[in-house]
Amino acid sequence: MPKKAKNQKNQRTILITGGAGFIGSNTLEYLFNKYPTYRFVVLDALTYAGDIRNIPEYIRFSKNFSFWYGDVRNLKVVDRLVAKADIVIHFAAETHVARSIYDDSNFFETDVLGTQSVANAVLTHRKTVKRFIHISTSEVYGTAMKPKMDEKYHPLNPQSPYAAAKAGADRLVYSYILTYKIPAVIVRPFNIFGPRQHLEKLIPRFITSCILQEPLTVHGSGNVSRDFTYVTDLARALDFIIHAPASKVDGEVFNVGSGKDISVNKIASLIIKIMNDQEKENKIKYSVSMLNIGDRPGQVYRHTADTRKITKVLGWKPSLKFEDGLNQTIAWYLNNRAWWEDKIWMRHVPIENAEGKTEFH
Repeated sequence: MPKKAKNQKNQRTILITGGAGFIGSNTLEYLFNKYPTYRFVVLDALTYAGDIRNIPEYIRFSKNFSFWYGDVRNLKVVDRLVAKADIVIHFAAETHVARSIYDDSNFFETDVLGTQSVANAVLTHRKTVKRFIHISTSEVYGTAMKPKMDEKYHPLNPQSPYAAAKAGADRLVYSYILTYKIPAVIVRPFNIFGPRQHLEKLIPRFITSCILQEPLTVHGSGNVSRDFTYVTDLARALDFIIHAPASKVDGEVFNVGSGKDISVNKIASLIIKIMNDQEKENKIKYSVSMLNIGDRPGQVYRHTADTRKITKVLGWKPSLKFEDGLNQTIAWYLNNRAWWEDKIWMRHVPIENAEGKTEFH
């Protein structure tokens, strides 16, 4: 009997919704490399933020991997895939603040109804699904009301349609935990960065602007600050959660962050410095300027994670310093121009501000 249990453990099937996106594909790659006997299934609608190229070829053509093109709102497809899974990691969502102002209905449909679809499938198959990890976001907290934002006492004050949609999904999963006792864990990552992140996000937008010798556009004063964590550290945290005893994680909410915040101005200046210092010998010129534009509606002033809970319960801490992760990220965008060049036009989104004027953010 122990031998059989061990074999079953070594042959887990992990379903990843949104697995062709930035964080989903990086998590897939991390887990696939670490657990060669596991089977992996990805469900992705391949919207503008999803790209099949995000999944390395050696994974795509592996016998331990299968890809399903589909929407998380498709109840039949989701139910079919959840029925085969031991672990479900739910990334699939619309995730950009400015884009949520431009197209808010799509965010609520995907983020809330899509999450309900996955949660219902987990409920149906709760005898076989061992863990359901819902990926929420620090945006549900709104602006930090104290030095660090904790899971239990910091209120949820979403400040954009995106944040509101994610808060709805977050609390939906929590209601299923209380009502149906599903084996769910809610994870609230703070700002995640790394390779293959869409150009609409801050760090890749700055890096590509620097490469293209454009001014780095900064919203408002640039004094707003965020807590950044390299994407493989989030993957490590999810690995810890997947393999933790149920008594430690089921029904819990965990922040994932560094516990330190850095201003947008400082990030822009640091990227300019790193890229120009690195390339002096090669005589490659990158942008050295910044341009301040109007502040983004729904802007959050500061996010700083309180990560004491995940450290205490699971022993997780970020392993990579921000500047080291930034160096790795810059190197990836420099070496993978073919991946991002056709996405340049999506770096800015037209939105209507409170005065009814259209601005690009």
